Parts: sequence; C-alpha cells; structure tokens
Amino acid sequence: MPTNDKIRVLLADDQSMIRQGFGYLIGLQPDMVLVGEAADGQEAVDLALQLHPDVILMDVQMPRLTGIDALQQINKRLPGTKTVILTTFDDQDYIYQGIRAGAVGFLLKDADIEEMLGAIRSASRGEAIFKTGLAATALQRVAASDFLTADTDTKLLPGDPLTDREHEILQEMAYGLRNEQIARKLFITEGTVKSHVHRILQKFDCEDRTQVVVAALRNGMVK
Repeated sequence: MPTNDKIRVLLADDQSMIRQGFGYLIGLQPDMVLVGEAADGQEAVDLALQLHPDVILMDVQMPRLTGIDALQQINKRLPGTKTVILTTFDDQDYIYQGIRAGAVGFLLKDADIEEMLGAIRSASRGEAIFKTGLAATALQRVAASDFLTADTDTKLLPGDPLTDREHEILQEMAYGLRNEQIARKLFITEGTVKSHVHRILQKFDCEDRTQVVVAALRNGMVK
C-alpha cells in the first residue's frame, strides 16, 4: 500500500516506553504509518501543524501543554485531523474536556492492541470512540452545557426530519457502536449503515459523529 494511502498517525505521550510500544505496533500495520512522535503537548502542536496527520493519539497529562490544551490549538488550525485522547484514568472530567476540545475518541492506555488499532481506524473515518464507562455521562454533560450556553440562532435540530431507521441508527451511534456493529445488531449491511450515517450528518449539518450525538442528546432525541 503506498504511503499516501495509509492512515498517517502522530503519537503524543511523555512516556518513551508508551511511544516505543504503540509506535512499533502502528508500524506493523499495512494500512498505517507513524509520521511523528511528540514528548510533550507543545511538540504535539508543532508536529501536527508540520505533518498534518490523519489521526493523533494524544496523552492527557504532558509537560508544557496538556493534551487538552494541545488538542484545542490543533483543532482550530487542523479541523480535519482526528484526535483520540489517551489516558490511564477513566475520568469523566477528562472525557468532558476532551469532547469539548474536539476529540473524536477517548481510550484508556490499558486497552487491548486490537481496540487501540481499531480506534485509529475508526477515528480516521470520523467515527466516535468512547470506550469507557463514563463516556455517556460526559457526553450528556457536554450536551447540557452547550444547550445552556448556545445562542438563540444556533441550529439544534436536523434540517429535515429523520426517518425511523435513521433514529434507530442514531441511537446506536450514541451508544458508541461502530458501523459494522450497528449493521450486525440491526441485520442490515454495513454499506446501508454508512449511507444512513452520511444522511444523518447532512441533516444535522455536522462534520462528525460526536457532533451529531451531542446535538441529539441536547434535543432529547437519544438517551
């Protein structure tokens, strides 16, 4: 597979053992390439702006800039880059801050290898990855916070009504299920799920699944 067809990954963590381990595993994947490693938050920002990765695995607690602060800066300059927050703590505040800063996922460092690699692939497709027990509560906090601070002109509802099937798929998205998992659960093809997800994003005028789920929670459309 040519390098330009691979998922370009930037790894940001202040622990060299984590960078070496994750970097080695990423390098073994035929569909991924590790384009850079950052040992602190500021270096993560600098390398992201230089390398334009597809996905960043970002530690929360790092010197100079925290992962959350680095994410905020990167997201403003590179909205197309998807960031998955890495941490050793299943902390609702971290999840909440990460979602508000623009993360598409939150992954514990003790996740198994396939889960970590799957998170990179899902993030590259714009899918939300919140593999912790506190993610649903944090998403609801984001939804409530955004609702309380939203301008009156903010568009909270989809532009066109959702079909029953779209409502069903939207609920599964809120549970954090990936397209293939939704397909298996609803006994439909993955291609059909992708088509529905695309239409849902268009109706909400959102760029990714996390934004859609937050908007749906804000409006009581999912639980």
